[in-house]
Amino acid sequence: MTKNSHPLPLIFIFLTLIGTSYAGGIAIYWGQNGNEGTLSEACATGKYSHVNIAFLNKFGNGQTPELNLAGHCDPPSGTCTKFSADIKDCQSKGIKVLLSIGGGVGSYSLSSVEDARSVSKFLWNTFLGGKSSSRPLGDAVLDGIDFDIELGSTQNYEHLARFLKNYGVYLGAAPQCPIPDKFLGTALNTGLFDFVWVQFYNNPPCAYANGNITNLVNSWKRWTTTVPAGKIFLGLPAATEAAGSGFIPANVLTSQILPVIKKSPKYGGVMLWSRFYDLQNGYSTSIIGSV
Repeated sequence: MTKNSHPLPLIFIFLTLIGTSYAGGIAIYWGQNGNEGTLSEACATGKYSHVNIAFLNKFGNGQTPELNLAGHCDPPSGTCTKFSADIKDCQSKGIKVLLSIGGGVGSYSLSSVEDARSVSKFLWNTFLGGKSSSRPLGDAVLDGIDFDIELGSTQNYEHLARFLKNYGVYLGAAPQCPIPDKFLGTALNTGLFDFVWVQFYNNPPCAYANGNITNLVNSWKRWTTTVPAGKIFLGLPAATEAAGSGFIPANVLTSQILPVIKKSPKYGGVMLWSRFYDLQNGYSTSIIGSV
C-alpha cells in the first residue's frame, strides 16, 4: 500500500456492501411452570437480557386484580414476596424485569379510559415505583409492564400505555405477527413501546413452516418498517412442545433467518416462550452466539 492510499473509504465501502448487522439479546417469559427453577437461576445463566414475569391475568372492569405464577408461589398468602430478592439480583446483572399482564388464560379488559387510569395506578403502586400495603412481589421495583393481551375486549390499551408511560417505565408488548394485531394494534401505534416481541408462532400466514422462511421474513420487514417501536424482537417457541406451530430449528434460525433480520436497526433480538421449555431444550444456548 502506498502512502497516498486512503484505507478508510475502502472499509466504509466494504461495510456498505456486506450490510450492517445489529446485535441483540434474548427475552424470556418466566412464571408459568413451577419446574422451571427460580428467577435468580434463570438470570444466573447469563443468557437473557429481558425477563417477563407472567402473568397478572385478572384486572380491569371492576375486578380485583390477580397474579398467577403457576406452581411458584401463592400470591394471596404472601409467598411470592420471596422473589423480591431474585428480581433485584437480575436487575443487578443489567437484566430488565417486567410484569406481563394478560396471557392466554384469564379474565381481563379495560372498560373505559378511567378504568385504564385506575389499572395504571394499581400497577404503579403494586409492582413499580409507587407504594402499596399489598405488594405481592415484595419491595422490588420492576422495570416496566409487558402487554400480552390475547383475550376479551380490544379497547383502551392505548390509554393504559399512555398512563404507564407517564410514570417513566419501560413498556413491552407481545402481539401476534398478523398486522395489525387485533388487541394491541391501536396501542402500538402510539409509538410508546420500548420492546415489541412479536409472536411468530401459532400464526401460519406469517410464521416459519416446512422449511420456508419467506412468510416470516416478509412479516418481519413489515413490522420493522411500519410499526413504531423502540426495538422489535423475533418471538419464538423454545421447543416444539411450546407452541402449536412455528418452531424453528436452531440451525435454521442462526444460518438463514438471523443474518437477514439483524440488518434492521429496529432489531432487538429474540424472545422465547418460555423459560421452562428453554430449560428442557437448551434453545437459547444453541442460538446465543448468533443473536
